[in-house]
Amino acid sequence: MSIFLRVTLPLAGMNFVNQMARAVIATIGPPLALELGLSASGLGLLAAAIFVTYAMAQLPVGLALDLFGARRTQTVLASIAAIGCVISAMAPDALLLGVGRMVTGIGIAAGLMGMLQANTQWYPRERVATMTGRGVFIAALGGLSATLPVQWLLPSIGWRGAFWGIAAIALGVAIWIWNSVPDRPPGATARTPRRLWDEVAEYGRIFQHAGFLRFLPGIAMISALNFTMMGLWAGPWLRDVGGLADQPRAAALLCLALGMTLGSLMMGQWTTRMQERGWPGVTVPALALAGQAVMLGVLLTRPQGGLAVLGPVWFVFGFVGAGGPPGYAALAQVFPRELAGRVATAINFTMLLIVVFLQNAIGWVLDLWPRTTAGGWDPAGYGAAFGGMLMLHIASGCAMLRFGQGRGRA
Repeated sequence: MSIFLRVTLPLAGMNFVNQMARAVIATIGPPLALELGLSASGLGLLAAAIFVTYAMAQLPVGLALDLFGARRTQTVLASIAAIGCVISAMAPDALLLGVGRMVTGIGIAAGLMGMLQANTQWYPRERVATMTGRGVFIAALGGLSATLPVQWLLPSIGWRGAFWGIAAIALGVAIWIWNSVPDRPPGATARTPRRLWDEVAEYGRIFQHAGFLRFLPGIAMISALNFTMMGLWAGPWLRDVGGLADQPRAAALLCLALGMTLGSLMMGQWTTRMQERGWPGVTVPALALAGQAVMLGVLLTRPQGGLAVLGPVWFVFGFVGAGGPPGYAALAQVFPRELAGRVATAINFTMLLIVVFLQNAIGWVLDLWPRTTAGGWDPAGYGAAFGGMLMLHIASGCAMLRFGQGRGRA
């Protein structure tokens, strides 16, 4: 427990900031779009801005984690995240707001990765998924806090106040990590870095590994779809297709975050138990991928019935979407521990490229239909966009099952 309190929990605090910074746009997005006169594609571009730099920072951040450790890397990044949120809070227009979101994307780039890399070093192999799941459970409260609590506070603090609040939390987490997390486990010696090019070249080894390539598409898609929905499009869908007003819509987003929170805890524990019984570490993520495909099919039916129906639907969506991090942990175990940061960020880099594409592609599709009289987007557009996502989802699942079959086990 002392390791959890000193190492996992502070680093989970940075992932709390990560998830809150990403999810807040889903809550403030619709009124923000109306205030700034943004189209669906414009709102999608604004939401995707954070993921562009988030993705670009992945590979350098993975190298930094392996060379300098989670303590120093995350302290610096948390401070950058705070600066990005300050820029967003003070932005006079959508352009500078986008700049602030891009700076924030750099700062939150190692939210999950820093915790996973540290857990890989501090815990036995069979405990990594469980402890990571517990950390993600704590971190998922960040996504939860960006839903109904932010909606309640919005009339008082406005969207700028939301960004000021995240900035303060990020700064506090930076101080916490610096004063709590040790540089390395007891008895471990500091690595002597090789030439920078040799360290960077390890990414080639990772992306050429048959087992890694076999499971990468499916595992990346699980979190990508969750990021896409929680980061933006769940909120507008609940308004335009589900017909929910602001407060019920925020409550449904809360259900989505609660599902992810509970799923984060359960998925890690289930993965550990499956591994203890001899099952591959990717078993639970594979089942989560199938569950997501089912839930996309449910959303395509345009379920109605208000919060009583849509709340449970999005709860289940968030629950199965929490199956991505155990897949990260499973693939990290295929490689030596000194590559854990780079393996995790290689997965995250792929996942974030998918998110950037999906965030924007949904907006492009929605803009093919005229906006409704209420200022929203046509439900038919959501059907086309979500149908396309389902096809991509199925394709990634097929790649997970077929590519390199029999070559590599995770």
